[in-house]
Amino acid sequence: MAVLVRESISRHSGWRVAALLLCLLCCHLDLAAGEKVSTSDWPRRVGVFFSVLRIMFLYCKFVFNVPSLKLPKSISALTVVEGSEPSDTDEEAHVDNEVNSEDLEVFQPTHHWQTLRPGQAVPAGSHVRLNLQTGQREVRLDPEAFKYWRNGKRQGTVNTLSPSFTAEELKEALKKFKEDGIEQVDEDRQKAGIYHSLFFFFFFFFEEVEIKSQFRSLDELKKDMAELDMLLETDFQVMSRLVAQFNHSNATVDERVSALLDLEYLVHQVDNAQDLVNMGGMKLVIDALNSTDVRLQESAAFVLGSALSSNPRVQVEAVEGGVLQKLITLLATDRPLSVKKKVLFAVSSLLRNFPFAQSRFLKLGGVQMLGDLFRSPAATSLRVRVITLLYDMLIEKELVSQAGLDPIPDLSYQERLRQYAQVSLHPLLAEQGWCSLVPELLASPEHDCREKALRTLLAMMPHCRTTYQMDRQLSNLLNALQQQYQELALGEQGLEDDDGYFREILELLDTVILKVR
Repeated sequence: MAVLVRESISRHSGWRVAALLLCLLCCHLDLAAGEKVSTSDWPRRVGVFFSVLRIMFLYCKFVFNVPSLKLPKSISALTVVEGSEPSDTDEEAHVDNEVNSEDLEVFQPTHHWQTLRPGQAVPAGSHVRLNLQTGQREVRLDPEAFKYWRNGKRQGTVNTLSPSFTAEELKEALKKFKEDGIEQVDEDRQKAGIYHSLFFFFFFFFEEVEIKSQFRSLDELKKDMAELDMLLETDFQVMSRLVAQFNHSNATVDERVSALLDLEYLVHQVDNAQDLVNMGGMKLVIDALNSTDVRLQESAAFVLGSALSSNPRVQVEAVEGGVLQKLITLLATDRPLSVKKKVLFAVSSLLRNFPFAQSRFLKLGGVQMLGDLFRSPAATSLRVRVITLLYDMLIEKELVSQAGLDPIPDLSYQERLRQYAQVSLHPLLAEQGWCSLVPELLASPEHDCREKALRTLLAMMPHCRTTYQMDRQLSNLLNALQQQYQELALGEQGLEDDDGYFREILELLDTVILKVR
């Protein structure tokens, strides 16, 4: 079927389709030439060009029947004679003669069907059929039998001079037939080899060109990298430009807020935060806390919180620059909740692991300010942040005071012990009523809030145990929570992602209840 389709295409429309593909290819190139195409888009267009060209080449190979490398296993076959009369009960076929070692009797056919006896030879070109009713083979004469005949590459004439063929005549004819067939096969093999060599050459050539068109050369990449190097800015250069933008006299509030937000992204890195101090940008940010625009206050506090986090050098510079007093003032006065959230973030970053700043914070009334913020109805969302800050300050001093914290105590360790000794947070919390403020968070429905409240209760236990024992409401609440988390911990055991969270809270509750009793 494929052979018939290919012959039909090649006979009627093969060259037309090939020409159509070529026209489409030319149209594509013409459109590419007419458009304003960037340099980076040309590799893609070149790739499309070679893809279309390769498809056209494969199509032409299919249409025009490039010989196959596979050779026929036999040069003779059973063929159906064209022009034979159809019959419902008979089958008609053209069969090859069998060669015997003895002489064969040649049957002389006529124009009528005759029965063929066993052992009789049939002249070439005769019509032979099998009569399904009688089971015998029948032969008749083909009007074209005695003429010169050709069937593809097969040709010859009928031998009617001799009534029979000898064995020698048959052997000689077969020998000559085989030699002619071998020569034709060798010729076909040679042509097929040439066609396939050309096909694979152009196929891999087009494929290689297409692949190369999809990528740029090393020289082009080097050129692009050189151009990028000219435009590349270091973090220090970016921060210098942002500080200049923020400090410009004609800069609008939006421009200054944008500069601060970009700075906040950079100062997360320790080195960048220290560079901001060296270039004088930290002083500008601290001064922005005094701005009358709440957006600048919020953005400046955000930058400070990111720069101060786990950066001792910047923490020292900020305390010396008077930032602690300004942050406490912002928390103590009437400000939007978004501003107070960022200011509390900056205070937490400044006080953590910095006992000197903690001591100054207590002297400036920071604990009292946190108590007022905790009691404020407008700042209920900040309560967890407040007690988390107090818990961190309590636990830091406890950890540093424990023996064996540093395997090899040095001078810096002794200095930290001395500084933490000056932070008297426990008595101040008990004095200002935090023993009754922290238990209020246990009534929250959020598990995280309850967990932080329980940890803070345990940290404050040495100075608040008496208050806890006298609080009947707290005792009842702890017992109710204990029963609730026992059920939650039991149900948690059957889950695949069991992380033991409820069991951990239950252990905290058991410890608090035990110490209160």
